[in-house]
Amino acid sequence: MRAPAQQATPRPGAAALTTLAAPGTAPAGRPPRLSLAEAVARAEKYSPQFQAAATAVKLAHEAQVQARAAMKPAFGYSMSYLNTQGNGISPVGRFVTNDGVHVYNAYAVARQEMPGSFFLNAGPKLAAYGKAFADAQQRIARRGLRVVVTQNYYALLVAQRGYATAQQSLTTARHFLKISQELEKGGEVAHADVIRFQLQVAQAQRAQEEAQLGLSTARLNLAVLLFPRANENFTLIDDLAQPPPLPPLSAAAALARRRNPALQAALAAYHQSGEQVTMAKAAFLPSLSVEFDYGIQANALALHSVNTTVLKPRIAQPNLGYFATYTLNLPLFDWGARWSKLHAAEDIQQLERVNLGYAQRSVLAGFYNDYNTAAVAWNELASLRLSARLAAHNLRLVTMQYRAGEAQVLQVLDAENSLALAQNSQAAGEARYRDALANLQTLTGRF
Repeated sequence: MRAPAQQATPRPGAAALTTLAAPGTAPAGRPPRLSLAEAVARAEKYSPQFQAAATAVKLAHEAQVQARAAMKPAFGYSMSYLNTQGNGISPVGRFVTNDGVHVYNAYAVARQEMPGSFFLNAGPKLAAYGKAFADAQQRIARRGLRVVVTQNYYALLVAQRGYATAQQSLTTARHFLKISQELEKGGEVAHADVIRFQLQVAQAQRAQEEAQLGLSTARLNLAVLLFPRANENFTLIDDLAQPPPLPPLSAAAALARRRNPALQAALAAYHQSGEQVTMAKAAFLPSLSVEFDYGIQANALALHSVNTTVLKPRIAQPNLGYFATYTLNLPLFDWGARWSKLHAAEDIQQLERVNLGYAQRSVLAGFYNDYNTAAVAWNELASLRLSARLAAHNLRLVTMQYRAGEAQVLQVLDAENSLALAQNSQAAGEARYRDALANLQTLTGRF
């Protein structure tokens, strides 16, 4: 059901509702017609919370790359020239650390740092669990955003239907006012009937203005989520009358066990805390570092040089070679800092164990609550639609009876109000089912 395109004719002296568009301007181009899936995709682009979660996933991926790289040797190139003031007597310089007046260093370097956690592969494991946690948080953010968009999407559709119902009620009230005036001229009804219908028209006008306000508010709320700039120039696909069916309880429960991001996030956080404990324990182990250098460290920047310290015979000796440095560090005493870090890591692990148990219980309770809510909303849809059809049929019957003088004015007013109430209740019930379904899918994923 689509809301009529026309706007209500304001009463004399009534203030007009303002919009985000500047006065006297019309939106350029055809407005986009959005489905719920398209609205969710748009909201993901402009939601700060979801983009923060998506950025956290990218950062976790980079941390994973860095952790894997730390398990491999690093390669580099180093070149330096040491120019020492000579003494005019011998080819050596004034500084005993320099093996000559001119010293050239040019070599490739391979270096590998191996702390205690290196031998336990703790760094890559910790980064992997961090990536799993970030992925789960992104899914939580995506599903939470879908709930928000769903609520605002169908709130706008309900507001459109409510506005259409208010327009219909105003039209019907004016129609009965005209009938009562004609019947009064023929002496068939009293003037009291005309007065009651005049009151009904005034009430319907006020209800229409309230519905128009609700429609404007709902459109603004959704526009903020979907567009980078304030824009109300869009329409929605009204699919309230075609709700997806609710899956059986067993199927939904199986999806919740396999695809629940809250449980996955809690489990990843618990594994992360376990790796933190492992790394804290590894700090008590020895660490090893290896550096391998291959190149030139000589008094001439050449592959070979002549040894001038030997008079005869002159020998050209090679400058190219290698040297390696092996360093072993044994932790002995640090005033309890390592023990303190280990105790802190174990405390965090205990907390994450408690959080995991609570998440399991909360998800179970939330699943049954959300499923039961969706089931009740699903079961009420048929009754709501039947009530709307019966109310419309009742108003047609009362209209004919009133024309024939067989119905009282109160029966007409009751039939009008019953139809408006039934139509609004049907729209609200259909939106309630969609909202309940979105909440359930935060635990199960799409189905």
